[in-house]
Amino acid sequence: MLLSDLVQTSRTVAATSGRRAKIEHLADLLNRAGPDEIEIAIAFLSGTIRQSKTGVGFATLRAARPDHAAAEPSLELLSIDSRLSQLASTTGKGSATTKAQTLRDLMARATRAEQEFLFRLLTGELRQGALEGLMTDAVAHALGLPVEQVRRAAVLAGDLGMVARAGLAEGAHGLSRFAIELFRPIQPMLAQAADTVADALARLGQAAFEYKLDGARIQVHRSGDEVRVFSRLLNDVTAAVPEVVEAVSAFPARELILDGEAIALQPGGAPHPFQVTMRRFGSRKDVARQRVALPLSSFFFDILVADGVVLLDEPHSRRADALAAIVPDGHRVPRIVTSAVPEARAFFARAIADGHEGVMAKALEVGYEAGARGSAWLKVKQTHTLDLVVLAAEWGHGRRRGWLSNLHLGARDAERGGFVMLGKTFKGMTDAMLAWQTERLKALAANTEGQVVAVRPELVVEVAFNGLQASTHYPGGLALRFARVVRYRPDKRPEDADTITTVRDLHHGLPRQ
Repeated sequence: MLLSDLVQTSRTVAATSGRRAKIEHLADLLNRAGPDEIEIAIAFLSGTIRQSKTGVGFATLRAARPDHAAAEPSLELLSIDSRLSQLASTTGKGSATTKAQTLRDLMARATRAEQEFLFRLLTGELRQGALEGLMTDAVAHALGLPVEQVRRAAVLAGDLGMVARAGLAEGAHGLSRFAIELFRPIQPMLAQAADTVADALARLGQAAFEYKLDGARIQVHRSGDEVRVFSRLLNDVTAAVPEVVEAVSAFPARELILDGEAIALQPGGAPHPFQVTMRRFGSRKDVARQRVALPLSSFFFDILVADGVVLLDEPHSRRADALAAIVPDGHRVPRIVTSAVPEARAFFARAIADGHEGVMAKALEVGYEAGARGSAWLKVKQTHTLDLVVLAAEWGHGRRRGWLSNLHLGARDAERGGFVMLGKTFKGMTDAMLAWQTERLKALAANTEGQVVAVRPELVVEVAFNGLQASTHYPGGLALRFARVVRYRPDKRPEDADTITTVRDLHHGLPRQ
């Protein structure tokens, strides 16, 4: 398959408004891909590459773009993937020069449209989650298989391309081979927002309420004496968190997959800020000293495997019983089950008094919906917050001169692709945050000239706000009121950001300002 076919499909999908039509365009391309090409095609269309890293920076990529372009398309997906693997494996003395030459050779063979696509692909600008919700449906459509079957296989495999290749070769039987496995992490179940505990109970009926800890999400796998810990992004962080390994090693089960949080607590038991906890995940050096200076506690709220029994499809109530039978009280999040609003409110107040974010409300009879942000889990916080992506920043004035300060914030547009700007904020930033974000945003900037610096949409920031209002100034028709930065979310990717649909739904549920 030629890259030009994929580029044209990408453009067509971007220009198409209807979800079904987008899926049909994607499925048509996937139907034309061979067994060795379908994984590459899915990765490229999703804005990623199969190689985890190429070791090539933005400046090198920009310098590799030639002034001329090929007159006719000739680049094939397989040859491009091979070149990217070559980039990833090139190390040692002189590797930078070799990588630059490899890139120049690749770009010289590309048409202008292909050059633009490859540049955006390799700089991460295509990875915006725009097609994330469509690709699974497109694979199912191309294979002629139920979308739920494809989605489940992809969640368990952790790789939609691998699932597509198996389905292409063996149909439904190929997909049935994907099952939950120890030491292969799966996407965590996610939550929607509820305004209050009363709202949560109205939507769920009787529900479990748990403390919502302001820590780092972890998924822990155990087989015998081996324990491995994975982050929210499914990265192996075992070496950074020996306390978690030691705690799970003491539990009375030989096989486990647990879902929970690692959090740094102050001497009195109150949590440190999220950013403090995340220091433990940022470096693998001198862990022994770090665990003394900033010890981590682990708390679990779900169990997916227990001594060979897969609990993924069991209702939450049964999983909670299994968790209680294996994980001691001191390692489980505080929890109640109630249908009474006053009891839920009192529990919420207790969570806030203990220094936590709020509570999670969970439907009792629903299985673990891995990778989904369904309505069975609802988060209730003190303030309204959104996870948004930084699209640009403005140079500060006065005491903020020399720092990139005023952030341009965008929600993800899952249907059309890209991000929809919702407003700006310079509030809530400490001097340390200003210094950090200035350096980070400069590294993501296409250029640093002028007052406004546009950046690649890679940084996710949690933003609190007092409300939403209609706006003719922003293309989404909405603007944040009194937005302020709560924290950056290095544990989240741009495709994890809240969507403009979520923002509009929230607006309809908020009182008019």
